[in-house]
Amino acid sequence: MLSWRPRRGYALAVGLMSGTSLDGVDAAVVRLEGEGLDTTAQLMHFHTRPYEEPLQEALRRLCDPAQSDVQTICGMNAWLGERFADAVLEAVREAGLTMDEIDFVSSHGQTIWHMPEPPAGAPYLAPSTLQLGDLAVIAARTGKPTVGDFRPADLAVGGQGAPLVPYGDLVLLRHPERGRLLQNIGGIGNCTVLPAGADPDDVFGFDTGPGNMVIDHVVQRLSEGKLRFDEGGELAARGTPDSRLLAELLLHPYFLQPPPKSTGRELFGAAYAESLLKHAAELGLSDADTIATATALTARSIADACRYLVMPRCRIDEIIVSGGGAHNRTLLRQLAELLPELRVLSSGEIGLDSDAKEAVLFALLGYHFLLGIPNNLPKVTGASRPALLGKLALP
Repeated sequence: MLSWRPRRGYALAVGLMSGTSLDGVDAAVVRLEGEGLDTTAQLMHFHTRPYEEPLQEALRRLCDPAQSDVQTICGMNAWLGERFADAVLEAVREAGLTMDEIDFVSSHGQTIWHMPEPPAGAPYLAPSTLQLGDLAVIAARTGKPTVGDFRPADLAVGGQGAPLVPYGDLVLLRHPERGRLLQNIGGIGNCTVLPAGADPDDVFGFDTGPGNMVIDHVVQRLSEGKLRFDEGGELAARGTPDSRLLAELLLHPYFLQPPPKSTGRELFGAAYAESLLKHAAELGLSDADTIATATALTARSIADACRYLVMPRCRIDEIIVSGGGAHNRTLLRQLAELLPELRVLSSGEIGLDSDAKEAVLFALLGYHFLLGIPNNLPKVTGASRPALLGKLALP
């Protein structure tokens, strides 16, 4: 077991998050204090280092088995480690700190494949996941112990390896009187359900389906690459969701699957988005209506998950949205209209920056790893027992 303890009674860390949207790496400088459910996390500075379009395209190819190759995966793993280390150094400098003051780095890594359930009958395949961004490179370049590769330890004890954010949500955002659904909308949507006064056995969560991933792909294709995303949901606001296409999209078996469950580009990546575009063209939809329908797919999948998979199990008073989707006003309006009995707000409204939230939570996961505190929630991931998630690279 690890015997690490903060040298000053608190720790300063940099949490790194790079999500399925493939839009960049987020770095959060965080002050962490306390242990277990009594841990507090204070965001001191937040920095985003965007991925340029050629890098995004290279990563999209790596996420496609038909286009990826082992040489590129190997090289990209080390190259992203350098990129992540640069983000750490920039965030610390912008925070007015020095690396001597930082205790550790904690990195989620860049997921290129997540396979909690291998294809039936496929030989030599086990439940597995792959995140790039070599921990040894980050540790060497920053001079700091680096924690990462959290998901495999949960898979090793029978879990889905995702979602991992609910653990941090429980520690930082549980409320004694309000039932909360914490909905992150990154490339994929994932939710944490915190009943009022929740303890670890009360929490559950799962991936709701596509977040921004399908919307972004549709916008990029229809704009011929001129736009990367629908800023503020303005394009979707000009159109009307097509009920026929939306009903067809919602027949995907993932939406009917009970939790625990997790997903990614394997189900809702380019092939799925191209199918949406094809059917929209066959129906004669305008670009605005197509984008509005893609946006409505995310809103409906979240609302249906809340209404049919969450609300029968516990009382929910409010939905707290984080991630890039929190800036899509059309998406939030659609969500509020679908769930009129609930209050819909952003995590920034309760004191945790919606863009920085996941990077902060991965700093927390790394902190508890170093303290030797199990940092998964078996009822969320389906794991057989609590586990210590993470691996450590020393500088």
